Parts: sequence; C-alpha cells; structure tokens
Amino acid sequence: MASIAIIFFLAISAQWLGWKFRIPSIILLLVFGFFAGPISGMIDPDHLLGDLLSPFVSLAVAMILFEGGLSLRFAEIPGLRRVIFSLISIGMLTTWIVGAWAAREFLGLGVQMALLLGAILTVSGPTVIIPLLRDIRPKPSLSSILKWEGILIDPIGALFAVLLFEVMIQGELLSAPMHIAGGVLKTVVVGGVAGILGSVLLIYLIKRYLIPDYLQNPFSFSLVILVFVTADYFQPESGLFAVTLMGIILANRSTLVIRHIVEFKENLQVLLIGVLFILLSARLEIENIRDLDWRSLLFLLVMVFVARPLSVLFSTAGSGLSWRERLFLSWMAPRGIVAAAVASLFGLQLEAAGFEGGELLVSYTFLIIVGAGFLYGLTAGPVARLLGVQQKDAQGVLFLGAHQVARELAKQIQLSGFKVLLVDTNWGNISAAKLDGLPAHYGNILSEHIDGDVDLDGIGKLFALTPNNEANSLAALRFAELFGRAGVFQLSHDTKSSQDSEKIHPKHLRGRFLFDKDQHYNVLHREMREGAVIKTISISEEFPFEKIRENYEALFIPLILIDDERFDVMTQDLELDPKPGQKIIALVKE
Repeated sequence: MASIAIIFFLAISAQWLGWKFRIPSIILLLVFGFFAGPISGMIDPDHLLGDLLSPFVSLAVAMILFEGGLSLRFAEIPGLRRVIFSLISIGMLTTWIVGAWAAREFLGLGVQMALLLGAILTVSGPTVIIPLLRDIRPKPSLSSILKWEGILIDPIGALFAVLLFEVMIQGELLSAPMHIAGGVLKTVVVGGVAGILGSVLLIYLIKRYLIPDYLQNPFSFSLVILVFVTADYFQPESGLFAVTLMGIILANRSTLVIRHIVEFKENLQVLLIGVLFILLSARLEIENIRDLDWRSLLFLLVMVFVARPLSVLFSTAGSGLSWRERLFLSWMAPRGIVAAAVASLFGLQLEAAGFEGGELLVSYTFLIIVGAGFLYGLTAGPVARLLGVQQKDAQGVLFLGAHQVARELAKQIQLSGFKVLLVDTNWGNISAAKLDGLPAHYGNILSEHIDGDVDLDGIGKLFALTPNNEANSLAALRFAELFGRAGVFQLSHDTKSSQDSEKIHPKHLRGRFLFDKDQHYNVLHREMREGAVIKTISISEEFPFEKIRENYEALFIPLILIDDERFDVMTQDLELDPKPGQKIIALVKE
C-alpha cells in the first residue's frame, strides 16, 4: 500500500510541479521514478505487481490510446492528412532503416537484433507527446500533426515490431515480408471489426438513452477494456488499433454528446501517464546505465539528428509546410511506455530462445526513452520559440457580447498589448466593434464549430458579458474545458442578494463572477450611459492605488490589474493588492 501511494503521489506531484514551474513534466516524472526505484529502492514495480505488471501496462496504454482517439477530429487537419499518413508510413520505415543501421554500426548488434531494435524505436506515443505538447503549446497545425502521428504510430509500430519478432523466433527471415503483410491484414480486419462494433454499440446505447448518465463513464471504460482484450485474443497487438479506431469514430460523430466521457478520460489519462512513467523509470537498474558507453551515445545522436530529420524530410516533401515548421517536427520524436513494454517483453523471450544480446534491448531502448525524453523535454520549448512556432502565452480574452461595455473594456485590454476577440449574434454590435478596430466574429459562441471558425491562438480567458445570465453560464461551462475553470468569467446575476444568486446558479454551473457583486450588466450599462468611462491608470509611488480611488469619488470600479505581460481579473472570489509599477483598468466617473 505504501508503494502504491508513493507511485500515485509522485505521478501527480511531478505533473503539478511541472505546471507550476513551467518545466516539462516528462523530465520530472523520469527523475522521480528513477529516484524512487533504483536509487532509493522505495519502489520495485516487478515485485509490487508481479505478473500483473504487463497486463496493467497494456490496459493503461489502451485507455490512453482510446482517449487520444477521442481527441482526433478530422476537422482539425484540413490539408494535413497526407503529411500525417506519410509520417506513419514513409517516416516510420525511414526511422526503422536508419535505426537498424545505427544499431548494427555503433552498438555491434547482429542483423536480426538490429532490425528488431529499429522496429521498437519507431513508436512515439501519446504518453510522451501529449504532455510535451501541453507544455510547449506549438501552433495548432503542428500540434495536430504531432498528436495524430503519436497516437496512430503506437499501434502500427508495436504491431510491426511484434511481427518482426515472430519472424525471428521462427527463424524464417526470408518469409518476413509475407508474414508481416499477413499480420497487418489480420490486425486491420480484427481490430477494425472490434473497434467499429464497440463504437457502434456505445453510440446506440447512448443515443437511445439506454445507459443512465452516472453509468456512461464506467460503462465506456469497461467496454474499451473488453474491446481491447477481445481483439488481442483473436489477433495479438490488434487491440491497440481497435481502441484507437473506436475513439476516432466516437470523436467524429457530431450528433453524439460525449463531452462528459471525454472529460473523464482526460482526467484518467493524466493519472495513467504519470503512473506509467513512474513505473517505467523505477524499473531501471543501475546495470542498465553501466552497460552504456560512448557508442551508445552515438546511437542516441543518430536517432535524434539523423533518423528523425530524414523521416520528416521525406514525409513532408511538397507539403507546403515552412522550413521552420519542418525543422520543429524534426525535433520532436520522444519514445514512451509502449517502446519500453515491447522491449522488456522481447528481451525476456529472446534470452529464453537463446538469442545473444536480447538483454541489451532493454538497456538501449531505455537509453533512447530517457535520453530523448530529457533532450526534447529541455530543448523543445526553446526551439519552438526560436523558430517562432510556439503560441504566445494565452493571456488574451474572448468576449461573449460586443455591446458598448464589452467594446470599451476590450479596447483598453488591446491597447495594453493583449489579444481580444468579440463574439456576438447582434450584427449591429459586431459592426460597431469592427469600426472601433476590434477583432469581432458574428456567430453563436455555443456552436460546436466555433473552435474552427475563430482563431483562439493566444486567448486564454472568457469574459461572458451579456445581459442573459443563462447564456453567460452556458458559455462559461463550454469554455471551461478549453481555458480551465480559472479562466472563465461572467457578470454577476441581477438578484437581490448573493445568496439568491448562488441558489439560482451554483458555482459548478457557471464561471467566476467578475468585479464586485453589485456590478452586473444593468449597473455597468447604466453608468456608461450616464458618462462613466473605462480607462487605464498607472499606479506609482506618488500616485498609489488608494489615492487613485480617492481621486474618483463619484465612481471607481476596478476591473483589470495589469503587470507587465500578464494581467489579473478583479473577481469576487479573489482579492488583489495593486502595487506601484502596475496598471489598472477601471470604470470611472469624475
């Protein structure tokens, strides 16, 4: 129990500290796991889980791939499908060939063992790529390419490695092409049928309301496991393909409401990724490190500086991607839990079958996982910034409503250097916003297509400012998934007391209330009609916040506190302390 508690605590602590100090969480996960395992001896995954370790890893990876499939929407990759298909076909074969050559040339492995190691290292996987993308935040097109590649290449690469392994064990290397082709065909058929049947069953039951809401998450969880195990029973390694396909089908059914399932799976994915990486690095032995020498380092450098750039070069030829984007794709090829699991399985079986060097597969695979993880984790962010492909810190504001109050507030925020975007269904408000030089979009902010219709790059907050309390609350719930609950704000409700407001719209069904409890839409709109203005005021030692407040005796409502490249919102649940050197946006009347 103590070991299990330590694993869960380290898994979440590493990711929280990574978020807190802006460090890629994969680095902290690897460090924490290595410290808890071979260094301190607090955790021994093989002793802790025994024969359950491999099934647990397999099922956890299946759930992660299913959640990854749920995030793959065809609408987000217009014009990128050829690049993605090339990366998981031409790119994978290029990585395999270069990896096998490097293993033979620098590690001294036999031909068969070199080919197998190269096949294992073709996979990337969401266990590593998704946390890195979350930390780096590259441009949406690059993020989509890497996410699709990382999720799809796991089942394909694992299948390729397993089929090559079976050929080695059988000793029929000449029949490898036919065996691999037959295995791929069986996997596509078995995995495809299982994934389609599983998704059709879940869609039917949800659309017919045959599963109550409180059972939909556990039912989908158990169905994914059943689909994975069933597919694997009839054709080994087809389960990963089945659950990935199942997730993709569900994600692209626009008539199906699965938002609550997606949210549950995202939370589960965060936990599983952390636990898997702690287990992964805790299984390392000091001997794994001692087996490595300068030739191993050369092998790592070839995989990073030759194999990946060549695979991207061949896969993106004629794609229309800029050289900066192609260079960034060339610098993103981490390996994860699937590579480790496959290598560990093969290492044991190869030793039993009498193959020399089988035990080294684990050492070399872990070298790439850890070495590439540290290298990409530490440098991917700076490289993205250097190449200009990283999204800016999301400090911008999405406004629901483009009326006078919203426009005046948006103008001050924009003048302070932050991105704004106003959305409204009133064409007059949109026209007025555009005349004021403000980016504005005519449409319904609750539309399923709003993410694709507007550019949310650099935007990380929602201000719901309409006089309709219900619309504000719905928008806050809608964008809490994208910006987090801390980033969605709405105006207070026009009620007699705060207690009445809490009864009508409790906290979990709305955003954070903006400004003071009495500053709802009618009050702000009336004050502006009567001559109040929204302006930005600098706070200094000679002119502190208290003196500013006294200067505007008629009306002073603080709205936004700006500090260099960041700003905080005046809300009812958080008291801010303005200091000299900062600026404040306020509604004032002389």
